[in-house]
Amino acid sequence: MISQEISLLPADNGRLSNFCGQLDTHLRQIEKRLQVEIANRGNQFKVTGVDSSVKAACAVMQKLFASTEKEQLTAELIHLAMQEASIDEILDTSAAVTEPYVAIKTKFGLIKGRGANQQAYLRKIVSHDINFGVGPAGTGKTYLAVACAINALQNEKVRKIILVRPAVEAGEKLGFLPGDMAQKVDPYLRPLYDALYEMLGFERVEKMIDKGIIEVAPLAFMRGRTLNDAFIILDEAQNTTTEQIKMFLTRVGFGSTAVVTGDITQIDLPSEKMSGLRYVLEVLKDIEGISFTFFEARDVVRHPLVQRIVTAYEAYEQKNKADQ
Repeated sequence: MISQEISLLPADNGRLSNFCGQLDTHLRQIEKRLQVEIANRGNQFKVTGVDSSVKAACAVMQKLFASTEKEQLTAELIHLAMQEASIDEILDTSAAVTEPYVAIKTKFGLIKGRGANQQAYLRKIVSHDINFGVGPAGTGKTYLAVACAINALQNEKVRKIILVRPAVEAGEKLGFLPGDMAQKVDPYLRPLYDALYEMLGFERVEKMIDKGIIEVAPLAFMRGRTLNDAFIILDEAQNTTTEQIKMFLTRVGFGSTAVVTGDITQIDLPSEKMSGLRYVLEVLKDIEGISFTFFEARDVVRHPLVQRIVTAYEAYEQKNKADQ
């Protein structure tokens, strides 16, 4: 156990109150997450715990206090800041120094990777034509891919964005849903729409869809097409068959970028069918020019409980494998 003292400057009572939270709730949140003890008098703070946790806590506290100049801290912002400055990343500062930092501008603000894994994912998408993002829910796989697609479109690197999803959800099939084709497909593509609306605004997205600049389609509609100068995202790829994902990857034409996202722990295919994503990760793992990013529970940027749920599932499944 070690102790480290830090001073947060300037000694502004309003900013200190914002930083600490009502009844020091923000400090308690940092303590609980990083397993440290924090004591303070005014702007003087003393952090006690194991070496790596103390370093991480001090780094997070400095960063959060700096942000109090412009924003009101919330439990969510503190959680995300700790995700971004995890203990492993604090200790491995060399990667942060040598690798370029990627941030994407959208109409409603700056989007950047939170943590080393998300930043690596963004860098790979920028520099590779075909990319895979694999990991649990809440790790930003789809959201960051959509951000990269919008950025490529705005910088005229591509002429259109194509968002694709296999229409497989809990055993349902397209024909069982009411409405025309667009209405049938919409429920499956809702997460992609949500990301677009958040980054561009509802009206602009609708206009771009009407003009064909943004296209949303079920995976089956990709057969026979060659997609040039497009940014293509295949979401929920764990629900593709081996034939479907091969078909999708061979649609990629000149000047195009493809991002395939999925979570191999949440497969909704019939049990007799192998997941195309699981298969293709083995087939293409040594192919030059294709990038792979594997996210873990620590990369989850949703509610802290989501991270704990993912970790609990992983531990339970590993225990079952060990017992068999």
